[in-house]
Amino acid sequence: MSDITSRFSVSRSHRRGIWLVLGGLAAAGLLAAVSTRFWPGAQASLPPPLPPAVTVSTALTTRTADWARFTGQFSPVDSVQIRAQVSGYLTAIDFTDGQIVHKGDLLFVIDPRPYQIQLEEAKAAMLSAQAQLAYAAKQTHRFSVLKNNGAGTVEQFDQGVQQLAAAQAALDQAQAQVAAAELNLQFCHVTAPFTGRISTHLMSIGGLVMGGPNAASSTLLTTLVSLDPIYLDFQMSEDDYLAYEHYVHGATPGAPVNDTVQAGLSDESGFPRQGTLNFIDNEIDPGSGTIHARATFANPDLFITPGAFAQLRLPIAAPRQVLLVPDSALQADQSNQELMTVAPDGTVVPKIVTTGALVNGLREIDSGIGPGDKIVINGLMRAWPGAKVTPETGIITANSSAD
Repeated sequence: MSDITSRFSVSRSHRRGIWLVLGGLAAAGLLAAVSTRFWPGAQASLPPPLPPAVTVSTALTTRTADWARFTGQFSPVDSVQIRAQVSGYLTAIDFTDGQIVHKGDLLFVIDPRPYQIQLEEAKAAMLSAQAQLAYAAKQTHRFSVLKNNGAGTVEQFDQGVQQLAAAQAALDQAQAQVAAAELNLQFCHVTAPFTGRISTHLMSIGGLVMGGPNAASSTLLTTLVSLDPIYLDFQMSEDDYLAYEHYVHGATPGAPVNDTVQAGLSDESGFPRQGTLNFIDNEIDPGSGTIHARATFANPDLFITPGAFAQLRLPIAAPRQVLLVPDSALQADQSNQELMTVAPDGTVVPKIVTTGALVNGLREIDSGIGPGDKIVINGLMRAWPGAKVTPETGIITANSSAD
């Protein structure tokens, strides 16, 4: 019993000693902290922290033109209503609605049998006319010989000449009838006049279609539009038209004028498609104050559909050198735009700038900075005017499909 009591007493005294040591260490630490707070010389001073890091870059230098923007609508270069040119019953439809057809492809067949019969009749009439002409030629030759021998009269010869001319006219008429019958027979087979996308068929097999010179109106069978190339039509305001005209007429003689038109569909970012301005109308509409213009775009994959809308832009000034920065680097200061720059000694220097249009996803800077200024492009929250920062080199890149 005494051993247990003694061990318990030793353990309790041992724990009391540990607590006294820990308390002494804590008191010493607190004293050191207080002495450092109120007596800086009590400890060696720590090195000052480095200025906050920011990413800097010079403005991207590039050449670009001033652009005017418009909304346009695509239209086919060729568009046609395919109508019946002869009357008859429709016997075949050789396409699927909406498919791509090529020039010369068979589209419809109108019953050709009546026109085949007409052709045979016309050919028979032509053979008869040829026989009449041959007989009239022989008769005229006989009258000529008799007249020269004194056995025939001039009147007989003249009559033979007249019959020969009539026979020739009859043959010409018969040949024209054959050509007309052949043409009508060809019209029974309706073919695509050019390559493009065809619409739905408006007549069914067995339906009676009307066409030809004797029909009151020709039956509409379907429509066909071309797709490659394709037009983009738009309206230019008078101010934009004058700006473009000044650009064209002010160009250096012999220097090429940029007639490139850039466009993007409603679901596309920027202006990824390239076309060529190929038409401006000859007068400004006095009612709207606009003038019609048109550009041509390649459409090899047939993706663009006539009637689709697009945003487009057209250069209205010669290319010039500009400085570009990200929009995220700009800060608003009341009514001004600012860029934070970093001086050689690491000091943040704000500069008021004048901005322009977006070019390849970057903002054009018209004035306020130079090509050598280091602009803060990342870490603006740490770049206070007059503060010191640690600049880290970055790169400004353009996105050619942006804007």
